[in-house]
Amino acid sequence: MAAETPGLVKEKPSSGRFVKVDDGYMIPYEVKIPGTDVSFWMEPIPGGEFTMGSPQDEAGREETEGPQRKIAVDPYWMARHEVTWAEYKIFMDLYDAFKAFEVAKIRTVTEENKVDAITAPTVLYEPDFTFEYGADPRQPAVTVTQYACKQYSKWLSAITECQFRLPTEAEWEYACRAGTSTAYHFGSDASKLGDYAWYVDNTDDEGTKNVGQKKPNPWGLYDMHGNAAEWVIDYLQPYKTTDGMLNAAKDWVRPEEVDPRAIRGGSWEFEAEECRCASRLGSDSEEWRTTDPNLPKSPWWFTDDPARGVGFRLVRNLKTVPRKEIAAFWEIDHEDIQYGVDDRLHSDGRGVQGIVDKDLPAAIKKIEDE
Repeated sequence: MAAETPGLVKEKPSSGRFVKVDDGYMIPYEVKIPGTDVSFWMEPIPGGEFTMGSPQDEAGREETEGPQRKIAVDPYWMARHEVTWAEYKIFMDLYDAFKAFEVAKIRTVTEENKVDAITAPTVLYEPDFTFEYGADPRQPAVTVTQYACKQYSKWLSAITECQFRLPTEAEWEYACRAGTSTAYHFGSDASKLGDYAWYVDNTDDEGTKNVGQKKPNPWGLYDMHGNAAEWVIDYLQPYKTTDGMLNAAKDWVRPEEVDPRAIRGGSWEFEAEECRCASRLGSDSEEWRTTDPNLPKSPWWFTDDPARGVGFRLVRNLKTVPRKEIAAFWEIDHEDIQYGVDDRLHSDGRGVQGIVDKDLPAAIKKIEDE
């Protein structure tokens, strides 16, 4: 297994970060997006246990951050940085590629293969809003919905043959804390936040910054505080009291409604206390799409603040999980979202579906060359 799993080696590394596991040693590794020159890095996150949430005496604490609970965590990899525009624009380009497939009547989506299909994000209604503060390839991709992030991770998983997904809230907080129990991974002194984060006091109201410019946390992760707030998979609700140990990868909160979905880490326009390890933000799809003229509103894009500060990063399990289990991290989970997607696909023809697999990059190149 070790020789076939990216980021896993049999022999103990002589230098650099690594995590000892049963099958060998997890190490940082680079993922090159097939068919492109774009790549990103994954960092190994050790297994363990931690206390999720904040104590009642923590400055800035909100009621939704408790009661605290014990979480067991299995090893996994997490992206070193938030997903950047360099990465996300490859996904955006699928819209034109899938449209070309439709015209050429190739790689057609059918009832039999639609389980392997995704919907590509439509063209931005108002690019000037999304890119008001820049579209540098190293800036985090923002204004994206949770559904778009889920489809992105399904696409990337298919073309790389590795299972990428959004983290659970517990996985995100565990990785952010990096073995600490303080308000921030560097301690509880908010005056030091500027060394590790872009937030309201040092961004001059100029939006997200290129990833990786501040100091990382002890596990090699950058911008876990500030810059872009990050989607996780969970539905946001107050933590429920439990006497037992929960599992970070499995005991996440399934959605009850479209909103609120959980978002973590705070963004470039947030106060320091809103960027703590335990701080939580809930989505509000209606408010965040107020100026979107579509009816129904876009399933892929937001148009209103704080969406210009909302992005995401990926995780990957140490071991491959069954299709049914990973599909919960990729697929539509509410009828209102399904309605919005179906409307684009079937009512006005602006949406487009395509099959995603390891052969997709080559198929795109072929049709572009014809």
